[in-house]
Amino acid sequence: MVDIAELITFIKVAETGSFSEAGAQLFITQPAVSKRVAALENSLGAKLFDRIGKQVQLTEAGIRLLPKARKMAEDLQDIKRSMTLQMQDVSGELRISTGHHIGLHRLPKSLKRFQEDYPSAQLEIEFVQSEEAYQDVLKGRAELGIITLSNKENPLIESLPIWSDPLACVVSKDHPLAFSKHVSLIELAQHACVLPNKNTFTRQIAEQAFGKQGLKPKVRMNTNNLETLAMLVNIGWGWSLLPSTLVDEKLVVLNLPDLNVERKLGVIHHKQRTLSRAAIAFIELLKSDGTTL
Repeated sequence: MVDIAELITFIKVAETGSFSEAGAQLFITQPAVSKRVAALENSLGAKLFDRIGKQVQLTEAGIRLLPKARKMAEDLQDIKRSMTLQMQDVSGELRISTGHHIGLHRLPKSLKRFQEDYPSAQLEIEFVQSEEAYQDVLKGRAELGIITLSNKENPLIESLPIWSDPLACVVSKDHPLAFSKHVSLIELAQHACVLPNKNTFTRQIAEQAFGKQGLKPKVRMNTNNLETLAMLVNIGWGWSLLPSTLVDEKLVVLNLPDLNVERKLGVIHHKQRTLSRAAIAFIELLKSDGTTL
C-alpha cells in the first residue's frame, strides 16, 4: 500500500530536482527523504529517479507517476478542506439526558441560545432522573448528561461542574424546630424527614453528611420529585433538603451550623466518545451561562 507521505516526498523531489531541497521544504532530513523515496520505489517495484552526480532526474516510471501522484495529493487536500468545513459547522443531532429539576431551573437560557446560535443543530432531550441520565451517557444512549454530579469517580466518565447547588434544610412553619435559632444534627436526626430515594446522588450526599457524626436520618417517605418533597414538607410530613430554587415563604430554613450540604450540577460525557461539534458548542454555552466551578 502506497503511503501518502511517500507520494508527497516524491512530488517535492521531482519539483525541486534535489533530495536536500525537498527535505528542507518538508522539514525533514535528507536521509529521511531518501528513505521515503526508496520505500515508494519498493512498493511500486519501479525505480523513480536516476541519480547522476548531483543531479536527480525522473525515470520513465517517475514521469508516468508524477501527474497521478499530484492528483492524489490534490484529492487529499480536498478531503482535508471538506472535513475542516464540516468540523466548523455545528449541525446534526445532539442527544442530551437531563434531570427534571435541572431542565426546568438551569437549562432554559442555554437551550434558547443554542437554538438561536445553531439553527442547523437538532436537540433531542430526554428528561429523566440524574442517575438514569448518567447511565444513558455511560451506555452511549446520550452524548451529554446534565445532572447532579456523582461524588464517585468513574474512569469512563468525564465530569465538568457548572453550578453550585447548596441544599437548604427546610421545615413547615408549624414544625417543632421552626422557631429554633440553631439546630444540631443530633436534634434533626430525631425528627422524621422526606428525602429522595437511596439510589440518588442527592440522598447519598445527605447520608454521608449524617454518617460523619454517626447518625442516620429518620426517613418517613422517599420520592425523587423535588416539588413533591417541598409539598410534603409544607403539610408537615417532616424536614427535607431542597435547592434554594424551591424554597418559598411557606417553608422555614433551619440554621444548621453542622450541616453544609451542597450538590454539584454539571455536564458529563463518555471519555471514549469523540464529541460532536454540537456537543462542544453546547458545553461552551453552559460554561458561559452558568458559573463554571
